[in-house]
Amino acid sequence: MSILIDKNTRVVTQGITGKTGQFHTRACRDYANGRNCFVAGVNPKKAGEDFEGIPIYASVREARDKAGVNASVIYVPPPGAAAAIWEAVEADLDLVICITEGIPVRDMIEVRDRMRREGRKTLLLGPNCPGTITPEEIKIGIMPGHIHRKGRIGVVSRSGTLTYEAVGQLTELGLGQSSAVGIGGDPVNGLKHIDVLKLFNDDPETDAVVMIGEIGGGDEEAAALWAKEHMRKPVVGFIAGVTAPAGKRMGHAGAIISGGKGTAQEKLAVLEACGIKTTKNPSEIGQLLKSVL
Repeated sequence: MSILIDKNTRVVTQGITGKTGQFHTRACRDYANGRNCFVAGVNPKKAGEDFEGIPIYASVREARDKAGVNASVIYVPPPGAAAAIWEAVEADLDLVICITEGIPVRDMIEVRDRMRREGRKTLLLGPNCPGTITPEEIKIGIMPGHIHRKGRIGVVSRSGTLTYEAVGQLTELGLGQSSAVGIGGDPVNGLKHIDVLKLFNDDPETDAVVMIGEIGGGDEEAAALWAKEHMRKPVVGFIAGVTAPAGKRMGHAGAIISGGKGTAQEKLAVLEACGIKTTKNPSEIGQLLKSVL
């Protein structure tokens, strides 16, 4: 059991003919069940060709109809990435994972609003995210597979590198992961912390969760308030950006304290008030999680 993806997921790479798309498709294909999972690529100008045996189709819909894909991963450059997301949504895939960083905010607002307005079933992960992995089954994205181990701890994070940091610590402590999910650091994105917490809460093979956030927005607070009322499993938290100055964007496009809201201190206070143990030291995330088991 896992959340979002497993060994039966069938993936199409949008942007498979670019250097980044090829590099990461190759790495994902070589991980665990990747050869069975990565079955298609898309490029309308190169339809009928293949990438190292993976057939390339003219559209996501064609890849769905001919290769049976139900998930997409997007490495399309920023100007065309929102259109690529919409193409996958229109093809009614279950999951779209957008790795691309730097998509114009207006493009994302239009895509997300259209998905909501039309009641689309597709789940969007990202953009500007590392993707998701079910260890020793399948990885879709750019995370280093070798640090992950199969287990019962869920990880959800806005930061890619902090996802790897938490996973590395858990693995060193002998605590494997059920799934690790990077939701991305853009201000307008798909799945939020609260959505992933709900999935972990319902997953019988997840025992506890690490939730990693950062300054900006109110997503972590919303997730914590939901967890206080509904979460049946222990959650520990870390918020990046304790020393960040107000009004200065830090790393991610969404990591900005504006109007005095979204500070790390504010978020940590809400998490603690909701019963989520936190640390201000990223090197203690693994030990903190171990302490609540």
